[in-house]
Amino acid sequence: MKSVYTFLALLVGFNLCAAQKPNFIFIMLDDAGYGDFSCYGQELFKTPNIDRMAKQGQRMTQFYSGSTVCAPARCSLMTGLHTGHCQVRGNREVQPEGQAPLDPGTETLPLILSKGGYKTGMFGKWGLGAPGSVSDPANHFDTFYGYNCQRQAHTFYPKHLWDNKKKVPLDGETYSHTLIAENALKFIRDNKKKPFFAYIPFTIPHAAMQAPESYVKPFRKQFAQYEDVIGKYSHGTKVNNPVAAFAGMMKLVDEDIGRIIDLLKELDIDENTFVLLTSDNGPHYEGGHKPAVFNSNGPLKGHKRDLTEGGIRVPTIAWWPGTIKPGQDNPHVSAFWDLLATYTDLAGIQAPKNDGISFAASLRGKKQKVHKYLYWEFHSYGGKQAIRMGKWKGIRKNTRKEANPAMALYDLDADIGETKNIADQYPVIIKQLAAYMDEAHKPHPNYPFASDNN
Repeated sequence: MKSVYTFLALLVGFNLCAAQKPNFIFIMLDDAGYGDFSCYGQELFKTPNIDRMAKQGQRMTQFYSGSTVCAPARCSLMTGLHTGHCQVRGNREVQPEGQAPLDPGTETLPLILSKGGYKTGMFGKWGLGAPGSVSDPANHFDTFYGYNCQRQAHTFYPKHLWDNKKKVPLDGETYSHTLIAENALKFIRDNKKKPFFAYIPFTIPHAAMQAPESYVKPFRKQFAQYEDVIGKYSHGTKVNNPVAAFAGMMKLVDEDIGRIIDLLKELDIDENTFVLLTSDNGPHYEGGHKPAVFNSNGPLKGHKRDLTEGGIRVPTIAWWPGTIKPGQDNPHVSAFWDLLATYTDLAGIQAPKNDGISFAASLRGKKQKVHKYLYWEFHSYGGKQAIRMGKWKGIRKNTRKEANPAMALYDLDADIGETKNIADQYPVIIKQLAAYMDEAHKPHPNYPFASDNN
């Protein structure tokens, strides 16, 4: 009998420990710029629910994406590796649907958390492997609903989505974001009594610039001068007044983010749930979107596909009632590849080797270990590299043709807009940054640089 009691006590203890593991929700918008939330300075529309998160949590003001475009940003997030090391460093499509897959056996964030007792769900856009490939999202998450292929996500009225490995036909008139949001909310409800990881990469505000008319109409008068502008994108998409549509899209996604936060409170799991809201890269120019109208990159220079701050520094809010002191700005310099280290740290799970540093201490306002440097590379538009070391930011261009191109240097403390190249004043800093770039870049056959042959 004593052994039975001992077993029951151990079982109860195990369940209590499991219950104490925090839930994780990672909400990622698609191409939202540093200035696209009103709590980050947006003035032409309001994001009250996102602002509420910031007021109750903290803005992470120096948080970076893994890349300046979709697929490599998502690869960095899933693997904890920066683009000098990760497998996917650009958008590489496969036909008829999907993108180049991850290698067989790749340890991704959801698989690692699953081994640690988490239920995992993804709702939105994948972009890291075609349907039926080794990195079909249904092979990595317990539950998946959304777009497998980022090209298919160029319309919000698709002919199909995926429910795990089941193709779900649609009528071409159903707004995909709403279906994705509803499935995300259902996953949270269904798993309220167990630790879960909900990855919610919403497709708003990526082109095409589409939202239900009830959301666009309130902005048509405000942006009446664009009423004759037709935004065009793939899948034959044509949108009248894409400027008003963008504002409507942001209003809609803000409401759904509010629904997620409200649900956590309703289920009484808000104090055991760490929510991070961010974007996958800077603002885009596609489908008729006009980021200059909205000052979408705020004080930053550049947009999607740039390695200047506007392409990779993203608006980010951390929300965790009872753990994060409300209404604070967190200036810790961190990036997507830190998420794997942070989540496994908070969950007490062993992590595989990665490039990240847990920023859990910074969330609690405690002393935080910092990176020696952050590194990015991008292989389109002639090839680019960027590095941040403390206040210094170095950028190289034309790296596919030149083995050692000149580096531009910026002091981000004095010049967040990267307006003045001061490379000629700091040759020692340039030499150090160049050495770190060489250290960070591991050659990959699909993504060659000219320096790889040296």
